[in-house]
Amino acid sequence: MRRYELDWLRVLVFGLLIFYHVGMFFVPWQWHIKNGESFHGLVYPMMFVSQWRLPILFVISGMGTAFALSKKSGWQFANERLQRLLIPLLTGILIIVPPQVYLERIASGNFTGNYFAFWPRHAFSGIYPEGNFSWHHLWFLPYLLFFSLLLIPLFLYLRNSSAPILVKIFKKFFSRWWTPYFMIIPLLIWESALRPVFPSTHAFWGDWYNMAKYITFFVYGFLCISIGKCFWNAVISHRFKYLLAGIISFSLFILAFTLTPFIYLPDGLFAFLRVANMWSWILCIFGFATTHLNRNNHYLSYANEAVYPFYILHQTITVFAGFLIMDLSWIFALKFSFMVVVTFGMSFLIYEFIIRRWKVMRLLFGLKNSSASYSRIPENPFREATTEPIALKEQNPQKGRKISTTKNHRQTITTQKNWND
Repeated sequence: MRRYELDWLRVLVFGLLIFYHVGMFFVPWQWHIKNGESFHGLVYPMMFVSQWRLPILFVISGMGTAFALSKKSGWQFANERLQRLLIPLLTGILIIVPPQVYLERIASGNFTGNYFAFWPRHAFSGIYPEGNFSWHHLWFLPYLLFFSLLLIPLFLYLRNSSAPILVKIFKKFFSRWWTPYFMIIPLLIWESALRPVFPSTHAFWGDWYNMAKYITFFVYGFLCISIGKCFWNAVISHRFKYLLAGIISFSLFILAFTLTPFIYLPDGLFAFLRVANMWSWILCIFGFATTHLNRNNHYLSYANEAVYPFYILHQTITVFAGFLIMDLSWIFALKFSFMVVVTFGMSFLIYEFIIRRWKVMRLLFGLKNSSASYSRIPENPFREATTEPIALKEQNPQKGRKISTTKNHRQTITTQKNWND
């Protein structure tokens, strides 16, 4: 059965990414282009979001991989991943990212001249940040592509084996509300051993802390689907416990962070609070999403396709909007609202009128060439998808007589064909 809450979470988390990147323009952290004045009030909310936002995306991606491999061979899956991840990555590197680097160089005074004096002559010279060649926010795509291809043999084994020991162990992890926390042990090792030595760069090679952390979440996502109802029942039943654990762990993390200038606190404490916090919120979010969002409507169908082009496009538009207002004396609320509206609005216009309607553009942005996708936006996108029975006639191959069934019954029989790819 298709898990619609995964579609909702994918849309909502990528939507949150736009707000997060707008926030990066204002907080006192390094980013591609910055507002003239920092707003420290955003620091703690963005610290909270940054704890679980990317990990949950890799968990969802691992879940999607499990569904995809349930109906594809390894070669079919690899070909599909190359088409839907590598082609958009190359499109982004060649077309989408260079304007960001150009505006950054203009803002810092390291380049003068118009954009066509920068691209392509200077756009691909040297590796960012010293040079200009970069994938910027699209780093998620090469990591996901690498994990997907690397783990095909393991995932096929788990899919084809009758009772793999790894799946049995994973079921035990969700036998009690507290046993999933055994799963933070590998994350704690990466946090303690790799993070201090290999700080986050998103440069792929040498980014071993992020590699280890995100591939772990990716595998966790696949295994969560492999154990089926055991996972979904656990997160639904214990979602409030995970919510409380998330609130407590993040509060303690902020307290420790605040006390650091005054007293010594071991690095291991921060590592434990960080991984406990991110895993608590991931479990909590899945629990509440499964309870309230496992339903379909026409808005979800539209947004679920649009979210990928939005992700590819959005940061270039955000940087452009920030470049326009970085030196203006507008109040924070006005600047923030302007950047959000411009980012969502331009992303929508480009997607709806350029990407969505043209087959070549759909290919470049990783979308399937489905004829249904070219239809207009639903007039009432929040209306639930119809579930009224529709009489159908099917031929009985054994008796040679016609039998009557319903659309709902047919969907139940063919659930294996309706995976969340």
